[in-house]
Amino acid sequence: MNKLSLSLCLILLLSFTLTAQENGTGSSPKEEKVKTGFSLGGVPVVAYDSDIGFKYGALINLYWYGDGSRYPMYDHSVYIEWSRTTKGNGINQITYDSDKLIPGIRSFFEASYLTEKALDFYGFNGYQAVYDADFEASTDQHGDANRLYYRHSRQLLRLKADFQGEIIGQKLRWLGGIAYYGNSIDSVDVDALNEGKDEDLLSHNSLYGNYVDWGLIPEDQAEGGGHTLLKAGLVYDTRDNEPNPFRGIWTEMQLHYAPAFLSNTDYSYTRLVLTHRQYFTLIPQWMNLAYRLSYQGKLSGEMPFYMMPYLFNTAPKLTSDGVGGSKTVRGILRNRVVGEGFAYGNIELRGKILRTTVLNQNLYIALSAFLDGGMVTQKYQFDTSGLPGNLPNHLPEQLIDPDAKEVPHLGYGGGIHFALNQNFIVTVDYGFAARKEDGNSGLYINLNFLF
Repeated sequence: MNKLSLSLCLILLLSFTLTAQENGTGSSPKEEKVKTGFSLGGVPVVAYDSDIGFKYGALINLYWYGDGSRYPMYDHSVYIEWSRTTKGNGINQITYDSDKLIPGIRSFFEASYLTEKALDFYGFNGYQAVYDADFEASTDQHGDANRLYYRHSRQLLRLKADFQGEIIGQKLRWLGGIAYYGNSIDSVDVDALNEGKDEDLLSHNSLYGNYVDWGLIPEDQAEGGGHTLLKAGLVYDTRDNEPNPFRGIWTEMQLHYAPAFLSNTDYSYTRLVLTHRQYFTLIPQWMNLAYRLSYQGKLSGEMPFYMMPYLFNTAPKLTSDGVGGSKTVRGILRNRVVGEGFAYGNIELRGKILRTTVLNQNLYIALSAFLDGGMVTQKYQFDTSGLPGNLPNHLPEQLIDPDAKEVPHLGYGGGIHFALNQNFIVTVDYGFAARKEDGNSGLYINLNFLF
């Protein structure tokens, strides 16, 4: 996202807020209206980037509250996003979430096809993977820009069915599910991105391509693969509400098994996911404090490089890419922290500055401040024997530092959140990296609070 997308989003949201003031609602809170029946939230998807082109599309979230007796909890939720860029990136996604479809069981289904023309790739094991921002900002011997050096392309088909049921009421639940990840990996299609340009051409330099050529990425992993994950675990949940809890904890344990016989590769592995979140009320209904700690690591087998970055959460949270960026450590580069095991954490202060009703819809605006961090805890063992002793002149001076000490990668910043009927929340976060080895800063426009 860039300044254009931020401006357009804020114009829409500020005009909505001004309408509230013109209708006399002001900043003094009214008793919140209980929602019944259908509620629909939607925003346009608008962005521009010189490398991927103009992004356009829309997302909508449809809620059915029934008779409203459980508001803000809903009976059914359907989320749909369709977005494209003029250079080929795309999101095609639909999810369904309900605890009414199967009595006594919460069901979550997802079907997504995601295309990334330039997905971040910096290597493995945190600070052992050297990121050279100056090289990324430079040009090669032909004068072509190296800014896609730390990128590769990916097409991902993700299909998911998750279920949760009661053990001790809603507080302690079992979880189970199955998911399919179909990964297609390749170098960035630089020729397509350069098409129609007379200047500011992109270089064919590629860290991913170098890793493949030198054997750091095995040949049978280089183009990706399809894997089916079988999931089981437990959830302990005492939150007072899901979208923005003011008290309670949410702790989960997941065990994943990816058998080779349900894959088109020979790789099979097990993985453990532990995540704890806790929420504190500072000022009732107005200010709260939240933190999250998570560990995800391999227990056995061999995990392909392209499956390591995925972060797993229980439904209705979606799986996201690795440590760094909008879903984990805001401000640092996406997928900066990749290994067979990693840990990350967040602490966030949230305060509402406006609660009101607009056109029969409940609205609040909140500000937040956060500190995030993450690090590799279990290193990925890979063959570096093919790495040249002296790198060619057209590459960075160093790609791997085996002696680098892994310490937490930190990011910090703040955000603003616009919530409609408590469940549909547009979030604008801006984060800064604490160290230049992790990037500079990042702007993130998403739905919902981070956790």
